[in-house]
Amino acid sequence: MRAVTTSPSSPEPPPGGPALSVDVVLPCLDEASALPWVLRRIPPGWRALVVDNGSTDGSDRVAGELGATVVREARRGFGAACHAGLTAATAEFVCFCDCDASLDPADLVPFVDEIRSGAADLVLGRRRPRGRGAWPPHARAGNAALALLLRRRTGLRLRDLGPLRAARRAELLALGLADRRSGYPLEMVVRAADAGWRITEHDVPYTPRTGASKVTGTWRGTWHAVRDMSRVLREPSAREGVTP
Repeated sequence: MRAVTTSPSSPEPPPGGPALSVDVVLPCLDEASALPWVLRRIPPGWRALVVDNGSTDGSDRVAGELGATVVREARRGFGAACHAGLTAATAEFVCFCDCDASLDPADLVPFVDEIRSGAADLVLGRRRPRGRGAWPPHARAGNAALALLLRRRTGLRLRDLGPLRAARRAELLALGLADRRSGYPLEMVVRAADAGWRITEHDVPYTPRTGASKVTGTWRGTWHAVRDMSRVLREPSAREGVTP
């Protein structure tokens, strides 16, 4: 079950003014200490959708007090949180960003500009580590292996499958994303490629996260993520079996 709560302090568009054009989905699990920095970095006029995925540290309260719209997703899983945010979004453009202060949501501005101009349909951030421990070797190796498998599956020559990304909301919903675990980010790219989307990537700084990682911080977490994503890559293309 999912519930959406808008904090009384959430910014509202002026009467008669245009609706918010960009929603930023922030999947959240015990990120109370990182939220202040992350939410301060949301570009002016954009709406932050913090999707609380069962936090026990008061993340939902912190997010609401800082003016974010809080979405509660009871089903655990990174994909479940991301998709809950996508379905709760109302803006024309939707962005995704981790909620642990490892990525700067302000870096999404040129992503949205590129989509708005029609130069791309999906823009991804290629993580460039800054600081010791920002991207553990086992997590980087798993990402590189998946990027290679993605190239074989779709022909895309991407170097990263990171969480920082932007696209149009209606088009994302039309992809029919079904994974609700760690395979969600990769499924988005695979289905977008199958649909003929123009996909680009740009370098973004990647710094050590605040708090303990739930996925890439451990070998076990990385293994589960690679397993989920490998399952996505084994799915047949939506174009297979379709007669032109």
